[in-house]
Amino acid sequence: MTMTSTAAYRAARDLLLELRLDREAARERFRYPDVGDRWNWAIDWFDAIARGNDNPALVIAAEAGTMQRYSFDELARRSDAVARYLADRGIGRGDAVLLMLDNQIELWDAMLGVMKLGAVLMPTATAAGTADLADRIERGDAKAVLCNAVDAAKFDGIAPGVLRICTSAVDGWEDFTSAATADVPPAEHPGTGPDDRLLLYFTSGTTSRPKLVEHTQASYPIGHLPTMYWLGLQPGDVHLNVSSPGWGKHAWSSFFAPWIAEATIMVYNTHRFDAREFLRQLHVLDVTTLCAPPTVWRMLIQADLGAKPESLREVVGAGEPLNAEVIERVRSAWGLEIRDGYGMTETTAQLGNTPGMRVRPGSMGMPLPGVASVLVDPETGEVVDGVGEGEICLDLAQHPLAVMTEYVADPERTAAAFANGFFHTGDIAARDADGYVTYVGRTDDVFKASDYKISPFELESVLMRCSVVAESAVVPAPHPVRHAVPKAYITLVAGTEPSAEVAEQVLRFGREHLEPWQRLRRVEFVADLPKTISGKIRRAELRIEERRRYDADERGDDFRYDDFPDLRG
Repeated sequence: MTMTSTAAYRAARDLLLELRLDREAARERFRYPDVGDRWNWAIDWFDAIARGNDNPALVIAAEAGTMQRYSFDELARRSDAVARYLADRGIGRGDAVLLMLDNQIELWDAMLGVMKLGAVLMPTATAAGTADLADRIERGDAKAVLCNAVDAAKFDGIAPGVLRICTSAVDGWEDFTSAATADVPPAEHPGTGPDDRLLLYFTSGTTSRPKLVEHTQASYPIGHLPTMYWLGLQPGDVHLNVSSPGWGKHAWSSFFAPWIAEATIMVYNTHRFDAREFLRQLHVLDVTTLCAPPTVWRMLIQADLGAKPESLREVVGAGEPLNAEVIERVRSAWGLEIRDGYGMTETTAQLGNTPGMRVRPGSMGMPLPGVASVLVDPETGEVVDGVGEGEICLDLAQHPLAVMTEYVADPERTAAAFANGFFHTGDIAARDADGYVTYVGRTDDVFKASDYKISPFELESVLMRCSVVAESAVVPAPHPVRHAVPKAYITLVAGTEPSAEVAEQVLRFGREHLEPWQRLRRVEFVADLPKTISGKIRRAELRIEERRRYDADERGDDFRYDDFPDLRG
């Protein structure tokens, strides 16, 4: 007898739960489930586990002490109502909906409701500005936007034909206030299949415009089964993920993975991150599993970890490499190992230190069950066997499921990403004799700062519009808390001399024209930038110099954002 799609999905999930402490067996036995030709995760999985289920699915806590709790059954019914609300306004299968929301109930209502229609999710950070939104709406072909009143003005003058929905009453906008509370029948299956488009994410690259990543009804909803395994989630867990909506990691750990495991998603909202208060909340909220970027972990150890939160069982880091000191401090205080992992918006989790594995500080672990991860020599294009260094790739001959379909409307970059039988991540790593994989660096110059990916070319393109800048090169400057911050080496136009006033002008220009996560933190004026014979800027030399200065505790001749009180206002 053929399994239903839900039964096949559950069987694959349950196998990973059964083998949660035996990575080798999980690698050997796990296969992605065959869900057939008709598949919609919100209905075939979420509704299947949610109907009549009064266990908490989502808890939203705030620093003021308020707490909102929603059961699985409540969210099933609320998202049914949202699906009807959107359908009544003309949104249907294949239509893209831009969601620009904070960690609030409307986000999860809308995520599920849009999915139930067979429509397409386009999550967007609330920090995005008008120009960025206009670009996203155009390239993503958005049919509707949903945002809060505070962001509504950002859409003035752009995208006149797009349905505008606001979480509260705003003139000229549809009111979403009661959208989730209507009494409606369960949403009908939209007839979507595994290959239908589901998610569109914008991610920084090495050009002046971000890449648009497309995922399907399978690549994230099914592909995140190994992500659940890496996180160590179990039914009934309370999982707290520190991540902002609009980025792929939020979908990983604040949507798909916990609900695959039938765990509770815990959210703690705060106006400004306070490490001591966050640690207190881990005790109060009975968190069992915690996923946070290294920036947060570094802040926590500086705040004095104190006693281990009683319920806490699994701690995970993601986004950038964790150094050994942070891991050791947490181990000494709590007796828990921070388990690092690796993935990207274009894929799900690829590598990880899984529960039960011996953690090797600095390593991202090993390939996860179901993930066809290999290292490829960038020079020869051959797979690196055993000990060695190469680009992290997915072997397309093994038919990896958890990978994007394309960079939308960008055939050249799509072809490059899928060249020569591999999906190329652009990241270089080294594998040791025991099989542990450790991050080395980018094949290009993209870097992470406070868990956000920074494209030097994007920042340099903006700086070129500043009247005093002749040329610039942006590199990561090592930072004890943020891992790295963006720094620009700048040659000035003729007639302009280096000074604190000019540095403030450049930093202010960056503040006004870059997104908050891209903001320049340091500038240094130089007579010339290092270049190759062909004229290409050698950022690698500048990165090496920044690392040398950091290791030697030398500041250099730079000007820093914090040097100018007026910029911090």
